[in-house]
Amino acid sequence: MTASTSIIIRLRRLNRVAMAWFISWWRLLQFSTLIFSLALSPSSYNRQNRPILAHRLVSNTAPNLVWFSVACLLVGLVLIRIVVVSAQSYGLSRYALEMVVRVLVLELIPLTAALFVALRLTLPDGIAFAQMRSNGLLDKLRQQGTDLLRGEYFPRVMSGIFAVWMLAIASCVSSLILAYLTIYGFTPWALQGYTRVVGQIFNPAVVLILALKVVFFSFAVALIPLSSSYYPPEAHHRQRLFAAHGLSEMLRLFSVILLVEVASLMGNYY
Repeated sequence: MTASTSIIIRLRRLNRVAMAWFISWWRLLQFSTLIFSLALSPSSYNRQNRPILAHRLVSNTAPNLVWFSVACLLVGLVLIRIVVVSAQSYGLSRYALEMVVRVLVLELIPLTAALFVALRLTLPDGIAFAQMRSNGLLDKLRQQGTDLLRGEYFPRVMSGIFAVWMLAIASCVSSLILAYLTIYGFTPWALQGYTRVVGQIFNPAVVLILALKVVFFSFAVALIPLSSSYYPPEAHHRQRLFAAHGLSEMLRLFSVILLVEVASLMGNYY
């Protein structure tokens, strides 16, 4: 094989990789546009579609809300205790509460909620849809007149978004209560100082960044795993294993989550 032939082969391979990357993100944009169009359409919430959506919201959120909050409280209790003891040993007890709120509530809990929903709900749904497509089940449902986008994909995307919101909000509120009880104990006399410190942390800019981070986390978690399974795979990807499919979507999802997290850190501390 000559050097020119090797260069041509490498360029063709690079071109295929670049085109596959562009097509995957373009399909994600198309899928997101379709989902948001359905979300703004009143027909998506009529008497026929409302029970399916409500069932998906409840079944994907309620079973995970209680024990996820309990797990966050247990982990948060350990972290709060570590931070408080470390601050006391260095004579920085006055900064313990601020450090706990910034690390636990602003950073760890939203990120954990997004990753939990992705691993628990949306990534398995994406792999299941990809398997159904390879078996021809989605094509059969479409031929029978089933609206897959409205009846199958839209409820799952909305339930993924809703689950991230609910898990993040419930865990953040319970962690704030736990931080007060761990640091001050069961006394109402420290409530004024506690609310003053927390209010200084949650200024309008920080609240806006936290809200946007949770929203973008939920969009990434709900849309990315399901977008690729909505479109038929390319010819040279049809034999790809489902594990590889899930791994590629996981990598793409984690890269987006990382970018959102870095952007929020820059907004809060720069």
